[in-house]
Amino acid sequence: MRNLTKTGARINSKIGKAIHDYNLIEPGDNILVAVSGGKDSLTLITLLRSIQSWAPVDCKATVAHRKTDFRSTGRVQEDMLNNSVDDTGVQCVFKDIEVLDDKGRTSCFWCSWNRRKALFEIADETGCQKVALGHHKDDIVETMLMNLLYNGEISAMNPRQELFEGKITVIRPLCYVEEKIIKQFARENGFPQQVCSCPFGGDSKRRYVKDLIAETERRTPRINIKTNIFNSIARIKKDYTHLKQEREDAGKSRIDSSGDI
Repeated sequence: MRNLTKTGARINSKIGKAIHDYNLIEPGDNILVAVSGGKDSLTLITLLRSIQSWAPVDCKATVAHRKTDFRSTGRVQEDMLNNSVDDTGVQCVFKDIEVLDDKGRTSCFWCSWNRRKALFEIADETGCQKVALGHHKDDIVETMLMNLLYNGEISAMNPRQELFEGKITVIRPLCYVEEKIIKQFARENGFPQQVCSCPFGGDSKRRYVKDLIAETERRTPRINIKTNIFNSIARIKKDYTHLKQEREDAGKSRIDSSGDI
């Protein structure tokens, strides 16, 4: 295992805190780490292996990479990915998936759905009960704001999320780590900054939200905007949780009094 830089040690500390706060890794865990070959996932597997070397937790890790038939995404070559994870000493499992229709078309939703399905299939095949994803703090904060602005709901990526009645647990060990720190670690270790040129990657809504957060940070430098947004999902005031039910009750009352039912 390579020696960590100061940046790596800083990220390691944040991963360790996330593991402790959300009970992400437990003794005996078999963890499937989704790796695209980009900076986020390579940082995740590198530092998870580092933590394994000193943490008093006996767990195993397997790397999974999904290759689609969507050629324009500039797919990661197997030899490049194998070389990237060689220092981690873990097995790398590749899975080919089809996301194109008979006319060679696809969509962001369909591609994402199939990639997630393939990941859960690999987890089942390799006996992994946990799946680690490389989503960082920026991803979580941006997704939360996007759901609020465009979907009218308060929801976010959870650091720990149980699926299929607890059969598989998705974990996000980088949830406390900002993207700018990951970029620095990637530069220090020669990781590729970008491995995908997917035409759906330039999500205009996400770009707008990212710029909105950056501008807010610029205007209020003494306030940790991202941390406030991240923490807010767990700080919903109970007085406001009744608003939805009251609105639904009021709507039902109007329908009943109209005589339509």
